Amino acid sequence: MTKRKLLKALKRLRQLPGGRAFFKYSGNKLRHFALSASNSTRVAQPSTIMLELSAHCNIHCTICPREYDYGQQMEKGFMSLTQAKHLIDQTWPYLDSIGLTGMGETFLYPHLEEVVDYIRAKNKGIVISASINAYAPKTEEYALRLKNKIDTIQVSIDGLNEVYNKIRVGSNFEKFSSNLRVLAGILKDSSTDLMLNMVVTQDNYFQMDQLLAFAKTIGIRYVNFTIFNLAAVTGIDASYYEFYQSAEFLEAKKALENAKKEFSGIETTFWETNPEKGFRNCPFPWTHFYICWNGEVAPCCAKPFPKELSFGNAFEKPLLEILNNQKYRSFRKLWQENKTHPFCSKCHFIDLPAMAR
Repeated sequence: MTKRKLLKALKRLRQLPGGRAFFKYSGNKLRHFALSASNSTRVAQPSTIMLELSAHCNIHCTICPREYDYGQQMEKGFMSLTQAKHLIDQTWPYLDSIGLTGMGETFLYPHLEEVVDYIRAKNKGIVISASINAYAPKTEEYALRLKNKIDTIQVSIDGLNEVYNKIRVGSNFEKFSSNLRVLAGILKDSSTDLMLNMVVTQDNYFQMDQLLAFAKTIGIRYVNFTIFNLAAVTGIDASYYEFYQSAEFLEAKKALENAKKEFSGIETTFWETNPEKGFRNCPFPWTHFYICWNGEVAPCCAKPFPKELSFGNAFEKPLLEILNNQKYRSFRKLWQENKTHPFCSKCHFIDLPAMAR
């Protein structure tokens, strides 16, 4: 566990729900352990959910699932404030964390502060996060209003200078970096952590070490790297993943390790591959449940396309009922048998071989 996550966990422990809600929270934890111990395909009330408040975005990124196949077919919209509150009302006594992020730009959502305030009013200890592109028109305004209310704001970067411009189509690195500096200044010495996230591809891997140097100049203490996920990019063969075993990538990874030593004040995380392949590597059938802006419950955040697969609509039925319906339980049964569902093919959790070292 990283230092940042440990601090969030301690915050949660200090601010557990009180009164009757505490007994609901505690009882749900016991139910979770009991179901796990019995190898059940049922789940307890979720301790973590993701709400896709916005399916609208102001830029077009080459690493984003919305730019491919089912992503192009997805309907666009905003979750209504009433529906967001409805989902929070169902889940808050049991939640440890909530992500207000989806296939759209979170800072385009017009009721974001109201949603955050509503969660805080239920329980101040629930850890709230959001991912943004730092290129939306009201980024500075949102940051000022959410400062000390939201726990983590993750900014997608995916490259520097012209590499950034090539990947994050419709934005400009000079303007982006200016916005980021303003954002970092607003959140400095606040309880809101600012994190950079880079999706590592063949187009940007050689800039991983440079990203740490850039973060240092901005005053950002957290940087995360994750691997390009082909699950929603059906036009690219799974052989793409062989790149992460190449000598070139290994050299770039070594350069990153050296940069981590040089910039030791920056907490760096990197998604590492699992040497064992298979559906059982994926945590999402059991946690981080994803609810689309229109209420559809999709399998995960990497490929949240309900037109391809949805387990039900959380605006029409209670969320726990959907999480434990026969369709979802059959999905988990495949997980227990380590048989990959067709929806999940080419996902890096499942198909990616061990990374070169």
